[in-house]
Amino acid sequence: MEQYIEFLGRNPILSIIWLVLAAMLVSSWLKGMFSKIRQINPQQLTILVNRQEGQVFDMRAVKEFNGSRIAGSEHMNVEKAKQNDFAGLEKFKTKPIILVCNTGMTASGIASNMYKAGFEQVYVLSGGFGSWQTAGLPTASGK
Repeated sequence: MEQYIEFLGRNPILSIIWLVLAAMLVSSWLKGMFSKIRQINPQQLTILVNRQEGQVFDMRAVKEFNGSRIAGSEHMNVEKAKQNDFAGLEKFKTKPIILVCNTGMTASGIASNMYKAGFEQVYVLSGGFGSWQTAGLPTASGK
């Protein structure tokens, strides 16, 4: 314990940086725990689709989507989604919706918008399409 106190006294800037990073980590963890938007893994995605009639929406570029995608997924235009234009998706308001992008970052922002727009069950594939491929799960291609 004495070493910690000595370190804090000799390195105030490093100590402040460490405290800020720790606070950010705890804040991020708490936000994830209480968020209505859930990050799911590929296995959980499969369960939602098979057991609860979940629908997967792929937000990657059309070229990437046509090249390789999760079977049964539909393409979602990111620009329209960023403008909260969810026309045609009303039939999915009470069903699980799983958003997929390249890494999971774009999908997280859109998921928040969808939840605010009244969609009850919105999920994001953690790690994006790359996590699906890494898990060795099947993909489809073509239009």
